[in-house]
Amino acid sequence: MSDFFSRRKGFTLIEMLVTLTILAILAAAVMPLAKIAVKREKEIELRRNLRLIREAIDAYKKLADEKKIEVKEDTEGYPPDLETLIKGVELIGETEEETREGKKSEKKIVKFLRRIPIDPMTNSYEWGLRSYQDKPDSDEWGGENVYDVYTKSQATALDGTKYKDW
Repeated sequence: MSDFFSRRKGFTLIEMLVTLTILAILAAAVMPLAKIAVKREKEIELRRNLRLIREAIDAYKKLADEKKIEVKEDTEGYPPDLETLIKGVELIGETEEETREGKKSEKKIVKFLRRIPIDPMTNSYEWGLRSYQDKPDSDEWGGENVYDVYTKSQATALDGTKYKDW
């Protein structure tokens, strides 16, 4: 009988079932952690992108307040849209001067963003916009200017807040 057990090769059905059960339990424990990690990464990217756009809006507003760029009176010094932050604006009174050929008098253009960052929650380039004249809780953009941006996602963050309130 001992000769039978010593020559045995492979696994029994019970050993395979026990191993697969243990692996299934471990996989079930890891999956929620992986989902949370992915959600956390998207939240970090959302915060980074919101900060990037808001800093560009603030830089535009600062130049407008210093009267270094020309703005319309009804915009309160905020950009008319996000595309303006990408295209840039001309500085008043400042020109690019020295080139290899000599002096050149082209207007200096200041750009605030290279591109509009993607919203990781909706996976699109469409952001919710608020103008200075809008009510703080409004979901409709008045169109006068861009005072703030927010995600259009209706989902809830890991901390229990809504993404659109960030």
